[in-house]
Amino acid sequence: MSAGIPRRHPASPQRVPVGVDGFARLLRIQPVTETEFARIGEALTEGDPLMDHVVDEMIKGAGVRALRPMFEQALEHGIDAVPDAPEYLRGFFAVVERTPDWVDQRKLEVAARTMNSGGADGLYVARDVALVGGYAFSGFNQTLLRTGALEKGSNTRFAETSQWALDVIEDGGLLAQGVGYRSTLRVRFIHSLVRRHVAAMDDWDSDEWGLPINQADMAATMVGSLIAPMVGGLAMGLFNTPAEYQAVAHLARYVGWLMGVADEFLPVDFRDGIRILHHTSAALSTPDETSAQLARPMADDPLRWHYPRFQTLRRRIAQSQHLSVSAFFLGRGAMRTLGLPTRTVPWYPILRIPVNTLHSIAKLLPGGSVRASARGRAEQLRFMQTMQDSPVTIGHTTHLSQHAA
Repeated sequence: MSAGIPRRHPASPQRVPVGVDGFARLLRIQPVTETEFARIGEALTEGDPLMDHVVDEMIKGAGVRALRPMFEQALEHGIDAVPDAPEYLRGFFAVVERTPDWVDQRKLEVAARTMNSGGADGLYVARDVALVGGYAFSGFNQTLLRTGALEKGSNTRFAETSQWALDVIEDGGLLAQGVGYRSTLRVRFIHSLVRRHVAAMDDWDSDEWGLPINQADMAATMVGSLIAPMVGGLAMGLFNTPAEYQAVAHLARYVGWLMGVADEFLPVDFRDGIRILHHTSAALSTPDETSAQLARPMADDPLRWHYPRFQTLRRRIAQSQHLSVSAFFLGRGAMRTLGLPTRTVPWYPILRIPVNTLHSIAKLLPGGSVRASARGRAEQLRFMQTMQDSPVTIGHTTHLSQHAA
């Protein structure tokens, strides 16, 4: 291992999740090379210089609590609406408000419709596969555990993640000052607070773990949140056209850019997104005891969800339903590693395949994509209300967002 690469980086590429590996093989994506693997290891020590500079300057000055209102005002109305903004804040917004020339608003609209059309099942794949399976990335778990993930609960964390995703794919969400634009930059701001705070903790070993919320982890999280669920959806009958998959990759690229992910880790197309997912998985998928520690509570979260009628029965059904999705995609070995029941019958995905296939075909009819998007969006919002009966505040699970000095 090269000097400067944290010890968490394995000596050689690890086994990639079966679904990701199979899809990558189908697309003829080559395994990560030695040079690429080493580069991911180096990225474990790299943060977000632009946003980190803003947070550092705030703390040197009057403090985050006093200066964050300026940041929020610039998010809502643009930096020109903050006449007394300090130079470091103007510098940050001068970059993010200058939308890159490669951004195609039409593709962003297509991507939003496509992702909305996945409906509740799309969110289920994100929850039960991408998030639960992502706990096998134990290096990232170290940061989560130090920011109160267990105390606040996995249900709230996923609700916040889902709210961010729904903001991103709302109509006009990624326009300047749009709801998705604002949510993404708020997450970026919180990431920087967490990065600074956790790195300064006495029990944080940078030689072992690198930098909290580093470039490698951010890249994996970005493709894992936005592209992996699209791949998983295929196995549940959620089919899209090639142009729609390319549009989703374009959205992921722009969202990653807003989030502070380095250009080298931004997908140029859907195939490239799968490449990034495959290569980062080979470097980061290293489960340990924290994997089960974070995944197990998610099995019981549905027992606290909110239903208007037959609540006890529907909670039990929901628990079985979501475990069945995890079992269908992750397999018995991964379920065991994550501390989840290994004898779960994958009944829900099997039942949904014909239903979703019919919806996918109907989406090809004139006006079908618009109707599918509206239907799916309504399903997603109902699921959000089921998980949380009160409005979700992005960043609530990270106490630093409220109490930073």
